[in-house]
Amino acid sequence: MTPHPPALTPRQQQIMELAQQQKFVATEDLVKAFDVTPQTIRRDINELCALGLLRRYHGGAGLASSVENVDYQARQVLCLEEKRRIAALVARNIPDRASIFINIGTTTEEVAKALRDHEGLRVITNNLHVAALLSANPSFEITIAGGIVRPRDGGIIGEATIDFIRQFKVDYGIIGISGIDRDGSLLDYDYREVKVAQAIIENSRRIFLVADHTKFGRSALVRVNRIDAIDALFTDAPPPREIAALLAREKIALHVAGGGAEEE
Repeated sequence: MTPHPPALTPRQQQIMELAQQQKFVATEDLVKAFDVTPQTIRRDINELCALGLLRRYHGGAGLASSVENVDYQARQVLCLEEKRRIAALVARNIPDRASIFINIGTTTEEVAKALRDHEGLRVITNNLHVAALLSANPSFEITIAGGIVRPRDGGIIGEATIDFIRQFKVDYGIIGISGIDRDGSLLDYDYREVKVAQAIIENSRRIFLVADHTKFGRSALVRVNRIDAIDALFTDAPPPREIAALLAREKIALHVAGGGAEEE
């Protein structure tokens, strides 16, 4: 069994947040900001690069590629507490005996964990981990989409998956995303995964998008849809001004799961 990578330290989390905001972080600036030695910052950057979260450049580091996602095991620990808070808030907004799509992603997997104590859910998923997490509840009915299984994360994709999803019309579609552009584009990396997410959006009465704050302004290659395709955004921090304005204009519900009191 491949060991899980270590969770990020608070300083590494802050370095990632700065990289998201600035696209590039200089080693010298980080040394001053955190009041640590250059060796300490270089060690942090090396670890973040090894996880695929950053790419090293002369004098510092920048965000990783827009054409390749971060490794699945690294994403499992990145912003884990934030994802758990988001998931708990989503679960409070899903009633018992609802029908739900849940797609691929580490945040949606945390949502599945938060839903385990519900009653009578009918869940259709293209995520093997979600199916395994929820199958222990005897009151649930779990349906797994057919298709090609991606070994790296247990996601199911392909034309057969899309055709299967289109047979249903559910109450809630819970989807994750790799990036939300400041113009409101929802972005991801795998074209085949995106086609499944689009089918989920088309066949759900309400769409709940789950995305931690690192997804704001993040680049990815493939466009899923525009933000006006969703009904609610569940996140852990207020979005940037441009995205917040789009949510307000389109009357999309914003749910912020903070460390203390939640804002809805």
